[in-house]
Amino acid sequence: MTIQLNSVVALTYDLYTKENDQEVFVEKADEQNPLVFLFGVGMMLPKFEENLAGLNAGDSYDFHLAAEDAYGVKDDSRVTDLPKEMFGDMEIPAVGSILPLQDDQGHQFSARVKEVTEAAVIVDLNHPMAGQDLHFIGKIISVRAATDEELAHGHAHGADGHASH
Repeated sequence: MTIQLNSVVALTYDLYTKENDQEVFVEKADEQNPLVFLFGVGMMLPKFEENLAGLNAGDSYDFHLAAEDAYGVKDDSRVTDLPKEMFGDMEIPAVGSILPLQDDQGHQFSARVKEVTEAAVIVDLNHPMAGQDLHFIGKIISVRAATDEELAHGHAHGADGHASH
């Protein structure tokens, strides 16, 4: 079966970014722990899916995504100060820590601590991979039609369609 809208795709990948003009390995999904997702429903980066459309089980792929087609360019306006008082009696987080946050509408998101000053904890609300070009190399393990239940839930239930959640 060819990868198309509402296909469940299982694939491997090695992900690389660039650092000082050198490719740096970031993470991988292998055949024992593949990435499994419902294609075309907005779960994955649109350009990632665009590069996979039309491939079949057994096909290999190798493509690059520019930062603006991946997690976006770094936005300096998304670096903000959180007053230390908001942490109350809690320990002040260390630089590099990831903080779980919630806005007034109940939306949850994360921020990475960039710096701690006398008055504030300075956090970066950009995605951790914002500003980075991505390089994916991998192989399509399997492609199948999504079940009615997967379509109703909006996500894949594993490579074979039977994983619980």
